[in-house]
Amino acid sequence: MLPNPYAPGELPRVLAGREQQQDRIRGYLSRIGTYGEMGGPLLVFQGPRGVGKTSLLREAQRDAEAHGFITAWVACRRNAPFLPDLVSRVGKAIETADILPRAEKSSFKLRLDSIGLEFGLPSGVKVSATAAADRSGTDAHPRGAQISAMEDLLHETSSQVRARGGAGLVVFVDELHAAARDDLAVLLNAMQNLAGRREDNPLAIIGAGLPSTPGVLVNAATFGERSTFLTLPRLEPAAAAAAVAGPAAELGVTWTPAALQAIAAEAQGFPYLLQVLAHATWQVAKPSGTGDVLDVGQVQGGLPLADDQLTSMYAARWAAATELERQIMAVMAQVGAPTVTRAEIAEQLGRPTQALGVPRERLIDKGIIEPAGRGEVRFTMPGFDRYIRETLATGAPADPDQVPGQLGAGRRRRELPPASDPGRGTPRR
Repeated sequence: MLPNPYAPGELPRVLAGREQQQDRIRGYLSRIGTYGEMGGPLLVFQGPRGVGKTSLLREAQRDAEAHGFITAWVACRRNAPFLPDLVSRVGKAIETADILPRAEKSSFKLRLDSIGLEFGLPSGVKVSATAAADRSGTDAHPRGAQISAMEDLLHETSSQVRARGGAGLVVFVDELHAAARDDLAVLLNAMQNLAGRREDNPLAIIGAGLPSTPGVLVNAATFGERSTFLTLPRLEPAAAAAAVAGPAAELGVTWTPAALQAIAAEAQGFPYLLQVLAHATWQVAKPSGTGDVLDVGQVQGGLPLADDQLTSMYAARWAAATELERQIMAVMAQVGAPTVTRAEIAEQLGRPTQALGVPRERLIDKGIIEPAGRGEVRFTMPGFDRYIRETLATGAPADPDQVPGQLGAGRRRRELPPASDPGRGTPRR
């Protein structure tokens, strides 16, 4: 069997359907390359889990490096500061790029060490993020000092890159919705101050997060609302088909148009689901060489394997929810409509709408549901509503290690939608 070119949860081999967003990023960075000045306010791509935010940022990082930028990558984690990691990654990026003359390396390292001390970093910026987080557990340094230190870090490193012939510095911050509020406030204030002398700061910061990210930024600093927010949409059917067909074509394997249409309809534009379904189909089909063709029957045959993986994810989400959160999700799943109004959920649970505000916001923060118009919400991941209905109907345990696959014993076999009807698929609403 040829190696499986699909990797659910990892970066795709072919990033399809994101040309508009990639052009937006290139335009954002071209200002730095052309004028040597700050690209603009924080650029944020928002969307539910599985829609491809991290993949877009990683591709943008590769593209930026190909155009002469030095880049640093930071992923935020809940209940952990991210600025020590940012300092470390920026310092490591400058060191790896090896752009400084030998005579200046020592003094520049000392300067970065001095900046790092404001964020609890021990001597040297190569310290791990975990160690940095442990040392910065106390508020030993005034916020103002940290803002000044962050300004110095971004200004001095980006200026050094530009002075040595590079385009500038780009920092990518993933999982922004999980960022510690105090750290986010420091970063936003530093960017605000640097924007006042944009011609001296050839840098940009690009982030990604869940739909709750704008609120997180505004809570950290009111002018966080001035950030540029772009929603990452689901893939169109043609782009979804290209994302699936491309990796196979590199190995000489093709998909029938009907098979591509079936997977696109089932995934409903979610890149993660495309990878799961394509990976499962490949495992079942076991293509062995150039000229092999994957058809609808093999897609159907891969559904049990795909459903097992998705069920584990759905079960983990269900198990991690509180009782009231589960009640809200149960109402949403049983309504059987693409969107559900807040008033309808409150009526079904016999509670005032205001009483559901906190658990609803927690579900949004977790990326499980999202606003879908005025007073309406919906599940972010296709198929989760079906999982909830089946769980409630069968009394299946919420432990993800104990829940059988959706096509397991006692469950109705699920058929693909007709190839001529790409608008149908998971879920059945």
